[in-house]
Amino acid sequence: MSSRRKFIKQSLASGIGLSMGGISLANPAAEKPAVKSVSLPDISNMVSMPPDMPFIPRRVASWWVTIEDLQWSQKSIRDKIKRRAAAFAEAQIDMVVNYGFHIRFDFSNYFGQLHGLMANACEELHQYGIKFMDHYSCNHVERPRDEAEFHKLHRRHRHHVLLFHDPIAAVHAQYEGHRFQDICEVDIRDGSRGYSLQYQMEAFCHNNPNFLDMHVKYLKRLLNEVPIDAIEVDDMCDYVGLAACGCVYCRERFKRDYGREIPPFDDKSFWGDTSKPMLWWGNYENPAFREFIQMKTDGIVDHVKLVKSVVGDLPLMSCCSSTGPITLNAISLDLEKMSPYLDFFMLENVGTNVNSVQWIPKDAEALHQKDIAKQRGDSPAIALSYTIYEKGGYLGWALSRFWGVANWSSTHNQRLVEDPADAREMEEVIHEWNNWEVQQSDLDFREGEDLVEVRLVSNSYCRDNGWRDGDGKEHWDRLKAWSASCVAHNVGYRFVRARELSDAASLLSEKTPLVLDGVACVSDAQYNAISSFLASGGKAWLALPFGTRDEKGYLRDKPLHDALPRRFKRNITVLDSALQGDMLDKLIQEGRFKPLLTQVAGDKRWAVRMRWHGDKLVFHFLNAAIKAIPHPTIKDNGGVAILQDIDSFITDNRLSYRLNFKSLNETSYLLKSPELKEAHREITCIKKGKEYSLDVDLSDIKLYAVLQ
Repeated sequence: MSSRRKFIKQSLASGIGLSMGGISLANPAAEKPAVKSVSLPDISNMVSMPPDMPFIPRRVASWWVTIEDLQWSQKSIRDKIKRRAAAFAEAQIDMVVNYGFHIRFDFSNYFGQLHGLMANACEELHQYGIKFMDHYSCNHVERPRDEAEFHKLHRRHRHHVLLFHDPIAAVHAQYEGHRFQDICEVDIRDGSRGYSLQYQMEAFCHNNPNFLDMHVKYLKRLLNEVPIDAIEVDDMCDYVGLAACGCVYCRERFKRDYGREIPPFDDKSFWGDTSKPMLWWGNYENPAFREFIQMKTDGIVDHVKLVKSVVGDLPLMSCCSSTGPITLNAISLDLEKMSPYLDFFMLENVGTNVNSVQWIPKDAEALHQKDIAKQRGDSPAIALSYTIYEKGGYLGWALSRFWGVANWSSTHNQRLVEDPADAREMEEVIHEWNNWEVQQSDLDFREGEDLVEVRLVSNSYCRDNGWRDGDGKEHWDRLKAWSASCVAHNVGYRFVRARELSDAASLLSEKTPLVLDGVACVSDAQYNAISSFLASGGKAWLALPFGTRDEKGYLRDKPLHDALPRRFKRNITVLDSALQGDMLDKLIQEGRFKPLLTQVAGDKRWAVRMRWHGDKLVFHFLNAAIKAIPHPTIKDNGGVAILQDIDSFITDNRLSYRLNFKSLNETSYLLKSPELKEAHREITCIKKGKEYSLDVDLSDIKLYAVLQ
């Protein structure tokens, strides 16, 4: 009890404080920082260049570090690095991503040891041709504000490797002359330092030149001291959310770029109903609020540009677990706007528990980010999947194969309260699946071309402007419904995003129909491109509304959907939204759309994705009815059982399909799966009239197979 009182007393005295109603009582209002003379690289005229891709990762894994590793260069740590590098090579890993020492400026007193450790790892890994990507959060320091937050941090975020300043030292903590408390975001509610409740962190402001100067100086030191091959600068967003930032630099930027003032927090015409969770704050009917969201994103994009100007031709990546929903506006996470200055792209496919077997809702995000990478000079897309045990690693590996992207496998034992007694090493989790791939099915994901039958229009203007329909559903909800329908019917699809939607030539380069479901915010340029596409014979499936607002969210005098169906009625099919039912099935049943692949026998919960590799067609099979086997005792921080093994709910694994192809270059295939080990099954595709017949036996296979 006395230690608890001591913690509270120390917190109150030092300013980390207790919390009431989400606002710290002991975190005083931030004073205007002293103006320092800083000279940042000039990015005012920086333009997007082709992505830097000196190598293409295919089999990636996390290189976990622990607090013990700060004792480098002790012999035991050097020996451990040597052993792990050899084991990673045996697991066919071609790039590692540093994981740990994550909240990087918490380790500012130890950069010498940390960089020595990483340089040592690079030296050993490079002997096997394995690339090393550093990975860190650039804009936070961990500062739990009360005892409960302190213990929550240690329960939930051990994977960061926790070594943050104590309350007294935190007041003086700095790097390169920049005191951390002076460069934090400012909470608009009360003027205190911006605080991320979900991560127990204080956040630096992306618009603060002193923070940017500190980050640039650190980057230059890192690059000088560690021969890294690529870098992931994480958290290019704002985890404090809409409560920030009210610092002088953000206020000046909003005034300079938009002619606006950040209003007081009690202005409901701007902030909306703040009794709701922060993700739902904001009055999107107010153009000033929409521009505030844009201003916050502008600062983060400029930060990304600044980082790219420093790292030069080193491949740059940033973390992103989602790109679709409106709620991302609350944390200013916008991969599409950052993408012109990134080189590698990743989807953080979060999940170690039994719910991770429900993969269909993830398909839309995966293919959305894959398109962002594709349109960025065919940059590599990487799917990161977390796991505790081998079968979770197999699931993540299989998802990457199904999606046609690089696989990043990562154990996540440190996300649990304690490591399991039978915790696996990273290289053990992925060894079997990687080696099977190299020996049995070494398909280069970048050489594969998805067989696309429909194009789903994902217009970011709808997200930017917070558009929802009368039922509170957004554009992305409709796209997820279409995605799930495409998976259910084995119809290949891809996304068409805002920029491409403005390019008539790009729209006309493919003959597949455009799906326009709830595209409420449409620019004149997009409307003209769509009109040209339709006038030239292109087909579209339209679900209202369409074009009720412009790209800035302003209501149009007349919705564009009033004219479009009349002008191009022969080429437009008007449908209900996919939220109202399976519109793809309706089109198939009515004979208005004929898929290239139709299943005629067997359980339809085996999903199929077809991909061209040169002139050869490859079929990927993934179980959409996986039975999760939970660990009997271990649960995640949310109380959900950890995934230990997998089984299948499917019992009828003898599948038959009709292929709607005029001709195929190859009709003899081999069915392979890691579950069959080195064995395979010979499959013949038989011509029957105008179609082909394909019979596939997936007996004894629970998760994944490939027909090649």
